Amino acid sequence: MANYSSKSPKGNTAVRVGLFAAIVTGLIAVYNFFTEPGNTAIFPEPKTEEVVRPKPERPEVEVDEDLDFLPTSTTGAVVQHKYYTLSYNERHEQAEWVAYVLTRERLQMEWQDRPDLFEADPKVRSGSASLSDYRGSGYDRGHLVPAADMAFNTTAITETFYLSNISPQARDFNRGIWKELEELTRDWAIKFKKLYVVTGPILKDGGKGKIGNNEVTVPSAFYKVLLDLSDPDQKAIAFIVPNEVSYDPLFKYAVSVDEVEKQTGINFFPELMTRELERELEVNFNRDFWPFSKKKFDLRVNKWNKE
Repeated sequence: MANYSSKSPKGNTAVRVGLFAAIVTGLIAVYNFFTEPGNTAIFPEPKTEEVVRPKPERPEVEVDEDLDFLPTSTTGAVVQHKYYTLSYNERHEQAEWVAYVLTRERLQMEWQDRPDLFEADPKVRSGSASLSDYRGSGYDRGHLVPAADMAFNTTAITETFYLSNISPQARDFNRGIWKELEELTRDWAIKFKKLYVVTGPILKDGGKGKIGNNEVTVPSAFYKVLLDLSDPDQKAIAFIVPNEVSYDPLFKYAVSVDEVEKQTGINFFPELMTRELERELEVNFNRDFWPFSKKKFDLRVNKWNKE
């Protein structure tokens, strides 16, 4: 009889259970090894290096190369646009001065269309006045830098419609004697080739009240300071004109630069000339150097003041 040897089912089960237990025990040991703090010998964490990204350079403002000198600012809030610079007065929500160079060459270039789109000045950190401040106020949105002075270039004329360049002006003033002075200034720039122009409001004593939610001060008067850059040691003149209709000749409002400085606290020629020459030009002025126009005066009195 053949002798057969066989394993019982009970014995096979025990072997299988033993093997399974050994495998599980091994897996647990491996898991504990790799998860225990400090055991990174086999699979070390990748090293990370701090990436230092260069800071983006702040783009330089492209500025009109003709204007490399400015009046002093009583507020410290100087805003530089491409074709003119201003000093903003947050208390009165308008510029205390605007400064630019007016040239024959630019005035004789083809004029660009007026955008007539008034908007807040994005460069005034404290926020400029809004268009709603002027609605229903009874005052014109008067340009300090006239649009016609900057009509040679689309960017230039668009910049004049920032509300930081706007001030409340009586209608008959804006469209009357102030218009005459702006037109004469352009005539003088053509005649003398290049003028340094500074314009602003007289804001002392609170002006003539406030308008709008932003409480924009209504100036009692406006000034304009002119210096002939083609002959800076000879000719400078200034004007202070009340913010109201006028039937008087424009030359009646001509004053010394020194008088405007007294009323505004602004020094208009701090870096342009020697102190001795500055004082001479600021104190003395000669109206004969600046030809006035009888034709424009008659046009103002007989037409512009009545429109």
